[in-house]
Amino acid sequence: MRRRVGLLASIVPALAFCWSAAVHAQDVASVAPAKAGPEVIPQIEIPARADVDERFAQDVILRARGRDRTEKLGPQLDALDTSVREQAQLLARDDLKLVPITRLESLERHWRFFRKQLERWRRDLEQATAPYSEDAADLARRRSIWEATRTEAEAGSMASAFVNRIETVQAQLSLAEQAVSGPLDRQIRLSRRANTVQASIEAGQKAVGAAIAYNDSRLARVDAPPIWELWGAKGRSDSALYAVRAGLAIETSFLAEYAAANRETQRAHNAAAFALLLLLIWLRVRSRKVLSDDPEIQASAQVLQRPISSWLVLVLVGALVFEPDAPMIMHQVALLLALVPVLRLLPRQVFTVLGPWPYATTALYLLARLSFLVLSNPFQYRLYLLFVTLLTLALTVWLLLRSRRRAPAAGPRTADKVVRVAGWFAVVVLVVSAFANVVGNVSLAEMLTNGLLDSGYVGLVLYAGVTVLASVLRLLLARRSISHLRIVTQHAGPLMKSFTRLLRLAALVAWVAIALSNFRVFRPIYETVSAVLTYPLAFGKISLTLANVLLFLFSVYLAFWVAKTVRVILKDEVLPKMSLPRGVGNSISSLSYYGLVMVGLFVALAAAGFEVSQLAIVIGALGVGIGFGLQNVVNNFVSGLILMFERPIQPGDVVEITGTSGKVREIGMRATTLTTFEGADVVVPNGVLLNEKLINWTLSDTDRRVDVNVGVAYGSDPRRVIELLLEVTKSTPGVASQPEPAVIFTGFGASSLDFGIRAWTNVFGEWVSTRTELTVRVYEALRSAGIEVPFPQHDVHLRTVAADARVDVQGTPQRSSS
Repeated sequence: MRRRVGLLASIVPALAFCWSAAVHAQDVASVAPAKAGPEVIPQIEIPARADVDERFAQDVILRARGRDRTEKLGPQLDALDTSVREQAQLLARDDLKLVPITRLESLERHWRFFRKQLERWRRDLEQATAPYSEDAADLARRRSIWEATRTEAEAGSMASAFVNRIETVQAQLSLAEQAVSGPLDRQIRLSRRANTVQASIEAGQKAVGAAIAYNDSRLARVDAPPIWELWGAKGRSDSALYAVRAGLAIETSFLAEYAAANRETQRAHNAAAFALLLLLIWLRVRSRKVLSDDPEIQASAQVLQRPISSWLVLVLVGALVFEPDAPMIMHQVALLLALVPVLRLLPRQVFTVLGPWPYATTALYLLARLSFLVLSNPFQYRLYLLFVTLLTLALTVWLLLRSRRRAPAAGPRTADKVVRVAGWFAVVVLVVSAFANVVGNVSLAEMLTNGLLDSGYVGLVLYAGVTVLASVLRLLLARRSISHLRIVTQHAGPLMKSFTRLLRLAALVAWVAIALSNFRVFRPIYETVSAVLTYPLAFGKISLTLANVLLFLFSVYLAFWVAKTVRVILKDEVLPKMSLPRGVGNSISSLSYYGLVMVGLFVALAAAGFEVSQLAIVIGALGVGIGFGLQNVVNNFVSGLILMFERPIQPGDVVEITGTSGKVREIGMRATTLTTFEGADVVVPNGVLLNEKLINWTLSDTDRRVDVNVGVAYGSDPRRVIELLLEVTKSTPGVASQPEPAVIFTGFGASSLDFGIRAWTNVFGEWVSTRTELTVRVYEALRSAGIEVPFPQHDVHLRTVAADARVDVQGTPQRSSS
């Protein structure tokens, strides 16, 4: 019965907490409407409140008649409207079905750029008109208060002076409202114009999206006559030339508008590029002085011996990564400029695995880009495309056969197998492309050949960029200027491996996205994945999506990683250099870790879409769990916080608790880990450390007393023994001079005079070896001085002896039994 009562006593508070958390929002909603109508100013406060509101009205009038905050926004909207109209007219005049897919994608970026510009303009408009909106709302609130006060005054017997004062304030507030209505009216007109521009942008995006969908649908059908029907055909394709001109016009206008809108960003990028060039040149000079037998460091130094090529690759890769919405022509020019630097910076391992394929890929990519020279003649264009496809096919087959003949005797490596599988896949793709070109499916042929070459070349560019970045970091970690940092010396290898792995993973993800886009499957995959990730899953009042769950998990992982990194930096680099009391540094680093983890968890919940009311339900469920059986967990958690602040033990202390002795290895929020002197790890709950008797041998210092008990034979001079033992003790290594050693005469033993040595050592971890050395020296000193260390002796009296025993001991004198 008592157990049931105790269980109910623990459940009732938790259920009460859950109930209060669940109905808190409803209680607030039910209480909020209790206050009805505006407040009425008491008669005694009318003069003072009138003066305050009149001053506020005058301030509002001055602000409204001052400089128009929206004067710059009108011309900006006009320029954006003009660009959108020109682009819309171009869409209405041109047949988007004739525009190449790459230009359509760039046009899609153009319309996306317009949308971002409009969103930025709306934020500027909101920021510029926010003071006027706040003034208007405040004026309306004050006017309602004065109207209620006037109604109360007219209904009562208030003096006419107060009524006149109220009317004067109302008049001032009305004037202020009229003054602020001008800027608000301009805001409304600008917002209406922005709505029209937004409608045009959405229409343009839909038109381009429909054109891209049409181009994708052409991949599954024949869209041109067979190539043999074009044999001997003469003439130019005006539609193709017109498409080229339209595409160039689109790209030129987009590039000019992009540069004008991102002028500040471009300046920052230029400054960063210049600083990067200086860093690479400095590393080239300094890398000659780095002496290391590490082959990775030597390879990194070799890469940075070409600083200009390294700089070009990093800048061009940065243009692809940090400006993904830039005009397509900007990215294409960047890739063309990276042709030679990429080949110079690829490590030898790439050529060992791929052979001469990087050179072939670069040359074929350049040939594919030159196809625009024959675009005016359909037959010449398709013949050129077929030539590039067949040349790529022949080179791929030749390289595959060549690599098979050069295969090592031990069998192909994993990298070689992957390359061969990719090579035969490329062969299949090229065969399909050549066949599609011959029968008349030009769209499919273009997509397959250009997608294959573009993907291969972009992969080389990304790999070269990763190689340069890894080389820069590796040489920076090898510099003496930072090698004195403990975190660098202890974690340089893992940090370098983690950073390189992260770079390669990011490059792989980027390459997969680019390859899927080149083969025209990225868009449907993206739409499908987005639909799956955003599909809502409802659990009562809680609605979740898979994207929310993944974002929550990633945020939690990131929070733990950041907290762990901060703890390592504080513990190894920052706090040891500060003059803090013993144990404070460990407490700060540990509390920082757990604090960042808690903050990260709340941020992860907020990022996942949890609201405060939903968090209240989770906290209520946690309260129920605590009421049912998590009291010990909470007790240990709170005990861990007390240990952090009170600091009765610290990592490295030698303690004894519940019969277990060992060194404190880690103090956690729930339990503390001890490493015994036998090598075992013992996990002790924090609550036990606070509730049980705890012996800490190293709390205030690391001193330890060494006790050695010595017995000498009767007849020895005690004073001489004390003097000798004291001399030996003071000369023993590890024995501290303070406190001073002492030798005491403890008493008369059964067979010896007993003495005790009381000495101290300042190093707790060496007290056993010090005691051993002291004992050995004492024995040697006593033996050298001729002082006997007796052993226990006993006299045995035999009253009777058996006959057999008498024979065994015959010859031994026998004492009488009397």
